[in-house]
Amino acid sequence: MKIIALIKQVSDTAISLKINADATDIEYQNIPWVINPYDEYAVEEALRIKEKHGGSVTVISIGPDRIVDILRSSLAMDADEGVHVKDSVFDGSDAYSTGLILSKAVSISGYDIILCGRQAVDDGWGQVGSALAEILNIPSVSSILKLEISEDKKTAVAAREIDEGLEIVEVPLPALFTIQQGINKPRYASLPGIMKAKKKKIKVFDAGALGISPHEVGRNASRIHIKKLSYPPERKKGKVLRGDSKAMAKELANLLKNEAKVI
Repeated sequence: MKIIALIKQVSDTAISLKINADATDIEYQNIPWVINPYDEYAVEEALRIKEKHGGSVTVISIGPDRIVDILRSSLAMDADEGVHVKDSVFDGSDAYSTGLILSKAVSISGYDIILCGRQAVDDGWGQVGSALAEILNIPSVSSILKLEISEDKKTAVAAREIDEGLEIVEVPLPALFTIQQGINKPRYASLPGIMKAKKKKIKVFDAGALGISPHEVGRNASRIHIKKLSYPPERKKGKVLRGDSKAMAKELANLLKNEAKVI
């Protein structure tokens, strides 16, 4: 089976981000970068499918030179091949545009199953996977918590949470699945795996290699232009009520009525 895991590099969520001097973007200098957490589950699930059903795992990511780090880390986990999609004409692509670009890359690599995180923690769109499946004209199931591939490798059964419980969806392959936290526990790369990853091949595809002209991207792909970023307004300081319960209840009712105006 040809299994594709789509991954994205995002800023470490453990740090506080700052707006740059001209207020048009985040200040990216000297911040740590990591693989999108949801995409880690996608890579792990891809590896588990390979181990059970055979085949190969290719990890694909769009971005600048620094994303080689997350491609190498995925290769160290035991992915077979990395694909780095890199071209300045792709900068500012929205969810549909990203799906369009990725459709070219996965078509070159070949696929039976495509996996990606349910969303990226930086922009939170959650739309790239669905857009890609629509462009490729294949079924997709979003936010899954379980995935089983049939023995003949022609169908897959996925489970996802809904308000009433678990929804079970069966689809023919090839298909795309977006992965939710809780489907598995991503493995750590072993030292031998890290050493092997250094020798594994990472292909680089630019717009020309994907058969995308700058004119085509400009005509068919939407672009995002940020005019200004700003911090949220500071919240007012809270009030601490003191005294016995009766006095505090009376004061609270007064504040809710006259200041918060909710009653």
